[in-house]
Amino acid sequence: MAKDWQAVADAINTRMSERSIGQAELATQARVAVATLRQIQHGIPKDRNPRTLAALSEALGWPTNHLEQVAAGQEPEAGPDRLARLESAVAGLQKRVAELERQISQPPAE
Repeated sequence: MAKDWQAVADAINTRMSERSIGQAELATQARVAVATLRQIQHGIPKDRNPRTLAALSEALGWPTNHLEQVAAGQEPEAGPDRLARLESAVAGLQKRVAELERQISQPPAE
């Protein structure tokens, strides 16, 4: 069965946005090449080493098999780290709100 690389790309891109993490930072945390991450983010169909998807899953705060399940068209398991993922999402939102508050509080440029 063919893997759904676009679903993987969508999951990664959404999660990166939620966590306010950039491409270089994620690649470093997952120990994958930026070029490889870029291809995955664009849904380019290519067989990947299972370690790559596992490393990206973990770097994004998901269970190790999360992206493999997404690629297979399966609903990822909630896993025991659900609370950690929720905490991470809340922390990401707090960071974004703080940045918006900082921008709003700056005097307008003349």
